[in-house]
Amino acid sequence: MCIVVFIWQADSRYSLVLLLNRDEYHNRPTKEVHWWEDGEIVGGKDEVGGGTWLASSTNGKLAFLTNVLELHTLPHAKTRGDLPLRFLQSNKSPMEFAKELVNEGNEYNGFNLILADIETKKMVYVTNRPKGEPITIQEVQPGIHVLSNAKLDSPWPKAQRLKLNFKKMLDVYEAKICVKEMIEKLMRDTTKADKSKLPRICSTDWELELSSIFVEVDTPLGCYGTRSTTALTIEGGKVSFYELYLENNMWKEQIVNYWIEKLQMQ
Repeated sequence: MCIVVFIWQADSRYSLVLLLNRDEYHNRPTKEVHWWEDGEIVGGKDEVGGGTWLASSTNGKLAFLTNVLELHTLPHAKTRGDLPLRFLQSNKSPMEFAKELVNEGNEYNGFNLILADIETKKMVYVTNRPKGEPITIQEVQPGIHVLSNAKLDSPWPKAQRLKLNFKKMLDVYEAKICVKEMIEKLMRDTTKADKSKLPRICSTDWELELSSIFVEVDTPLGCYGTRSTTALTIEGGKVSFYELYLENNMWKEQIVNYWIEKLQMQ
């Protein structure tokens, strides 16, 4: 499970400001945000499936992904983490790539996928849920949005709280945004939802554990929860990743900056 809050094309300073918590088993092999082998893509890597949950490229593309909370999953489904990579490695626009997925949506477990092109200022949301329905494709409008483990901008308690507090913090900054402060105040929130407001998809106890923005729960398979937080900002043609991540049970931080090739000289 993950949660992402972002403002898209609605801030005079930034094309995009994004905060993302990645929730996963702490013992699942993972590589932090880094430059991939081809030297054109930067993002984290799930070393089990080989894909990513958030990555961007030097040609101005961006993609991120969350899973859909569901009771029953396909045991032999394709890995969802490949979808962001396929988009970043393609020459297709967000909408072209989204339409390419129409006939293969049922080959994956539930996903929410955001595809963006910074140069053309286009962002598209794709989901293959609810089951049995055609894949949903919609253009993302400028503004603040939250994506958790239901459809984009679904009114889950933690999503609503995060969106409200994110907007409040953006209004405080008159010039440069302090992503470290935003992470500390917004993405470390362990407040759980009222049981009456849970979606009632899985067991109440499990949903309650997942109902906070920052998740940490002991399970028979090991500790599960937020194991990295990434802040991504795009200002002009400059892309900045700031990441907090767990390594050997210790929180570490790193920064990766680069310029979008097509926008560097503008």
